[in-house]
Amino acid sequence: MSAQIEPLMTVEDLDAMPEDGNRYEVIEGELFVSRAPGLPHQILSVNILYEFKKYLSLNAIGVIVATPGLVFDQYSGVIPDLVFFTHGRGAEIIANERLVAAPDIAVEILSRGSENVARDRVAKRQLYAKHGVKEYWIVDGENRAIEIYRLGTKGL
Repeated sequence: MSAQIEPLMTVEDLDAMPEDGNRYEVIEGELFVSRAPGLPHQILSVNILYEFKKYLSLNAIGVIVATPGLVFDQYSGVIPDLVFFTHGRGAEIIANERLVAAPDIAVEILSRGSENVARDRVAKRQLYAKHGVKEYWIVDGENRAIEIYRLGTKGL
């Protein structure tokens, strides 16, 4: 019996996915499918967005965006809950109405389910470190905690 190698998923494959309320992401060629976030997740996202916007209205240093497409390469395209980038970085990381390089901060709000937690705590953390995201925030609404990882010589 011979082993079969599954083909890697691409960002182009993501663009062909149905608009069915699911969130499709590809990380290093592996497809991750999750349901649309629930109400507690969305409320938490809006609250964080509000705090960023309040700060940025007094300190116009950059932009905060909710659920942008973030495409690092043909095998990695994700949808972070929030991203922040400075005005100076905007010209470097925006192309064709998408983010195509590391923002300064990526924020993921944990959704229930071991697959979602593994995706955010492991796969996305490794992906963001590999591509140079300066800070990665994992927001755990259930435990009322935020983990902040800063890019260093050993990654995030």
